[in-house]
Amino acid sequence: MERKRQLKVFDATAGFPESRRQSLVDRITRHAEPYLYTAPALILIVTIMLAPLVLGLSYAFRDVHLLNPFSGGYVGLDHFRTLYDDDNFYRALRNTLWWTGASVFLQFVFGLILALLLDRPFAGRAVAQALVFLPWAVPTFLTGLNWAWLFNPVIGPLPHWLYALGLMSEPANILSNPQFAMWGPIIANVWWGIPFFAITLLAALQAIPRDLYEAAAIDGAGAIRRFTSITLPFLAPTIAITVLLRTVWISNFADLIIVMTSGGPADRTQIVASYIFTQAFRALDFGYASAIALVLLVLLLAYSMLIVMLRQVLMDRA
Repeated sequence: MERKRQLKVFDATAGFPESRRQSLVDRITRHAEPYLYTAPALILIVTIMLAPLVLGLSYAFRDVHLLNPFSGGYVGLDHFRTLYDDDNFYRALRNTLWWTGASVFLQFVFGLILALLLDRPFAGRAVAQALVFLPWAVPTFLTGLNWAWLFNPVIGPLPHWLYALGLMSEPANILSNPQFAMWGPIIANVWWGIPFFAITLLAALQAIPRDLYEAAAIDGAGAIRRFTSITLPFLAPTIAITVLLRTVWISNFADLIIVMTSGGPADRTQIVASYIFTQAFRALDFGYASAIALVLLVLLLAYSMLIVMLRQVLMDRA
């Protein structure tokens, strides 16, 4: 009888470590389960995005010429030393500031006005919203080509309209004028990018409670006071995010410039992104182009961090 009791105790204690091992495996499986579900997406991101990014950044420290089969050696910081003395890069950087600042500002202003108009109920508002989104759906290559034709005095009406308004001494193509050439891609970019601000700001406007406007109107607040005290504070987070995104996108957006002017005349419309394209696909110097791209990446990261920190400070003060 005593021996049977001892055998039962032994069997119970023998099974205890196995149950502990089983529970440990279960805990590890539960903790690893979310990562296993996301593993395919992570592998795809690493394969499609991170691996080419690391490879492209490595080119900045190597001599990579497409037509030179013996290139590819490590050159260290030679590309950055060349870039430091490159006047064309500094000119492109100044043009990038002008191109980005004017495009983002005008897109935001006209997008906000359009969003405020579409926020009011009127007949056919749904159709108007669909038409507003239409420019965003046009391919950028086709957008640049169409606007280049519009500025051409032979087949386009814009130079003749500007001449009729007294803004030009003769119908001429502003894309060939070094003084005004940058305005051509900027106008095309503003037309193409207004829907982004209009749609996002309209969504934010429609989320504002209407009771706030009614209460402010009862208290005697005018339209301007309601806009500054209610509309802008509610739109501030959306404005910060949209301006940040559009600034980064437009800084990297060289499609319109390449199609409309190819950086000319006399590099007056050459921005950093189009300069990268020129060095990579015309000069075929992928190493130097990657060095320029790395500098642009660092500048945009610094700008993004500055905007995020500024937004956080403003939210903390509020």
